[in-house]
Amino acid sequence: MTNQAERGFPKTLQSLKVGQVGLLVPDLRAAIAQYSLLLGRDDWSIFTYGPDNVEGLTYRGEPSDYRMILAFVGADPQIELIESLDGPNIYTEWIERHGYGAHHFGFYVDSIAEATASMQADGYDPIQTGRATGLDGDGGFAYFDTEDLLGVIAELIEVPARRRPSERI
Repeated sequence: MTNQAERGFPKTLQSLKVGQVGLLVPDLRAAIAQYSLLLGRDDWSIFTYGPDNVEGLTYRGEPSDYRMILAFVGADPQIELIESLDGPNIYTEWIERHGYGAHHFGFYVDSIAEATASMQADGYDPIQTGRATGLDGDGGFAYFDTEDLLGVIAELIEVPARRRPSERI
């Protein structure tokens, strides 16, 4: 297996801009309060993702039942706060090694399947995935280990045409 430096920067990401900055937090409710003050806005969209509402959950190439609650706000880039609820997953793995804070850059793609195949052609296999995040079974995400290149993980995101209603916490 080659390392990231030998594989080089993924061609797939070269034409994409960072659309999201993902941060890991120990308590989503408290983090929303803090980041609302910092950003001067409180129009968060909140979702719990897990095996009951997301298909194809994988972690390190194996089916998984991880769960997380997350909150999005803003755009260009969007801020995403993530609290891991059940693992193992790449969030708990990251927290054990680095603690809370910056975790990933998200890149929006039209097709998660096509973009994932392109990343794999670049030599990067997904380390965590999920699909059917939207009301109509579209949408999905795939994370890739780009820590040696970017200092964080890269996430490909297919935004669903219609999201589920935002939760309240």
